[in-house]
Parts: sequence; C-alpha cells; structure tokens
Amino acid sequence: MKTSTSARPPESAPSAAARLRRTRWYQEPRWRRLGALLAVAVTLTLVTGEEGTTRDLFFALREDFTGPALWIWVAVAVAVWAAREFLAEQTSGAVRWTRRTASGPLGEARRRWETDRRVRAGVLTALLALVVFGPLGVERYWQQVLVDQIAIFVLLAIGLNVVIGWAGLLDLGFIAFFAIGAYSAAYWTGSLPVQPPVALNNFLVLPIAVVTCLVAGVILGAPTLRLRGDYLAIVTLGFHEIVYLLAKNAEGVTEGARGVKVERFSVDLGFFSYEWKLDPMPYYWLLIGFTVLAIFLFLRLEHSKVGRAWTAVREDEVAAAATGVNTVRYKLMAFAIGASTSGVAGVAYASKAGYFNPENFAILLSILVLAYVIFGGMGSIPGVLFGAAFLVWLPEALRDWVDPKDRYMYLGALLVIMMIYRPQGVWPSRRRKRELSMAEAGIGGADATGPAEGRRQ
Repeated sequence: MKTSTSARPPESAPSAAARLRRTRWYQEPRWRRLGALLAVAVTLTLVTGEEGTTRDLFFALREDFTGPALWIWVAVAVAVWAAREFLAEQTSGAVRWTRRTASGPLGEARRRWETDRRVRAGVLTALLALVVFGPLGVERYWQQVLVDQIAIFVLLAIGLNVVIGWAGLLDLGFIAFFAIGAYSAAYWTGSLPVQPPVALNNFLVLPIAVVTCLVAGVILGAPTLRLRGDYLAIVTLGFHEIVYLLAKNAEGVTEGARGVKVERFSVDLGFFSYEWKLDPMPYYWLLIGFTVLAIFLFLRLEHSKVGRAWTAVREDEVAAAATGVNTVRYKLMAFAIGASTSGVAGVAYASKAGYFNPENFAILLSILVLAYVIFGGMGSIPGVLFGAAFLVWLPEALRDWVDPKDRYMYLGALLVIMMIYRPQGVWPSRRRKRELSMAEAGIGGADATGPAEGRRQ
C-alpha cells in the first residue's frame, strides 16, 4: 500500500518552526547594538535639550527633535557603533601596544615607589604642597566649594569607609553622626536654649564632639549589630530619622526648624589672638590638618590587629567568629571609630557656616556619602578621597550648563555606568579588587558580580 505524500511539505520549503527560529537581520547582535545606541542618543537629546513649560506640553519635544542636537547625538552614536563593529581589532591592537610600551616605565615607577622611601616622601610632600597652596590660585567661589562641601564630605567619607569598606557594614544613616557633631558644637558654645555647665571654645568642643559621636555609635551598635545586611541598613536608616526628627521637633532644646547660630573658630592665647571670619582659606587649611591627621591614624589602624579583624568580618563573618574573632565587639568598634570623623566634620561645618538647621542633615546626604565611598573604591583611602572630591565637584562644574534640578541625574548615570564596568571603584584597594575578581570567577565568598553558577566557561 502506497503512502500518500500529498500532505507533506516539499523538502525545499522551510517549515513554520524553522521560519520562527530564523534570526532576522534586525535581531543580529550588531544591529541590536546600533538600536540601543540610537535609543541612548535620543535619551541624551531629551536630557540635554530644552526645558519643558507648563504652557506648552510639547515645547521641549518639538525643540529637541527639530534642532541640531538630535543629529549630533545620532552621529556620535553611529560613530561609536562603527568603531566598535569595524575597528575593534585595530583598537584592541593599539591598546595592547600602548600597554606594552607603558608597562616598562610604569613598572619601574611602581618599583621605586614601593622600595625607595625617599621617592615616596618626595611625592607625598609635593602632593601635600599642591593640596595646601594650590587653591590660592582659584576664584573665591571654588574656595568656598572646597571648604563647605569637598573638605567636609572628604572627612565624612573617610569615616564611612571604616564602616563600609573595612568592616563591611551597610550604614544608611551616617549623616546622623554629622548632625550630632554640629549640635554638640552648638550646645557647648552656648548657642542652644539649654545652656551647658561651661561655655567652651570651638576648638575645645572638637574632642567632646568626637567622644559624643563615639558614644552615639556605641548606642546605635550595641543592640543592633547582631543584625546583618539589609536589616542592619534599615536600623541605621531608622537611627538617622530619630536624630533628624528630634532635631526638628525638640524646639526647646535644638531650636527646631528655626535653626541655630554658632560662633566661628577663634584662638586667644593672651599674647596672640586670631578669629576665623569670612575668608574660606583659613578654614580650608584647618580642615586639611584634620583630614591628614585622620588619614594617618586610620592607616595605622587598618594594618593593626583591629583592621585585620575588620577584614575578616567583612570577608566572612561566620568564619571569623569560628576562628575566635569577637565579631560583635569589632563591628561595634567600627561604628564608633567611623563616627568619630563625623564629630569633627560637624563642628567644622557649624563653625564655618555660622548657622544650620535640621534640613542640613537630610537622608539624601547619607546616600551621597555612601555613593562617594563606593565610587572611589571601598576600603581604599586614596579612592575615597578621590571619589568624594570628584563627585562633589561634578555638580558644581555643571552649574553653567545644567539646570540645578537635573545635576544629580548626571551623577546617577555616572554611578550606574561605574557599577556596570568597574564595580570595584575608581581606585580600589588591592584586597577588594582581588575579592571581586574571585567572585566573578565563582571562587570565594565575596560579593558576586558575575554568574552565580560558578566559573565562566
């Protein structure tokens, strides 16, 4: 009996399933990348284009898509795509050649830095001289930015680096200690409704503010440091809100939303007296001194028994406890010691500004300081210094081109790109960089940024 073949499709005709499995031209990776870059170009056109108005809802769209900005961004996107698709081999060769050429001088410079103390001392002295005297040549506005923002946030970032970078504890309420330092300055100088036993000079308030923040860190940490991860972060967030709301609502103690006026730094030794006034440079030099002292002490602490215990807790708390490390004690020390620089920063900020209120300690500042530490490189003091200085400088540098409401949008985009392509930070510590490399390969227990199933094939 012959089998009918009339119902069979011809051998040459592709089946419906085969047609569905076929990769269309627009599904090829090359063209998908082009589409993504064109979408980025359109987004950048809208971000950098005209501001909208309430009178004409489509004004911004009409101006952006009919002007030259769209075609400029499209041209940039197409140029990047073409270089990626057709010049990748030449670009890779040029990069490899550059690395080979530079490896000799850079390797020699690194060897001299690591083995010759005179080279290190000379470079650090030149860098310190540049930091100290370089701002004398900039305009008054940038001197104010250096004092009111960069120097203050550098001190805060150094303290938060102890908590997050060295001990691995996620703290979302670090600015609460900054507020405690500022209100300590207001209380001990007699600026609050509640008068102190004795009014002190601002310089004498500094050690008291440090001790106050240490005690506050212990009060926060003692009942909560058995928590980990997200739970600990929520507790620190609640601690910030408690401090913020107390400062805002306890008007009989803190003046509430009206704010507080604080006297400026002054020195009176009888034979010599000096008062810090409106010139920002004396404050800048004072803050540089505080920062250098904090860096020196924390570097000594990092390589001590306490620093090694923090590293063990960060890498694997269970293993650290199993080997005899008192994890609760060292985590408590991390919170207390990290908070100490906030006390100095709070007194310096209150004395420089001369006035503050609870809104100067909003939760956004905690998030920003956390971003500065992660961007620069957790656990790396040079990275933290760079991250805080650069990310504080960036919104100010954009003030002439970007609307104030949009400045932090660029900061957020930069952080997203950074976390995708360099999660260890701009200037990471060697240990942290090694942890992330091992996590990407599926080795060890560090924070994984690669495939969860293990080593890449």
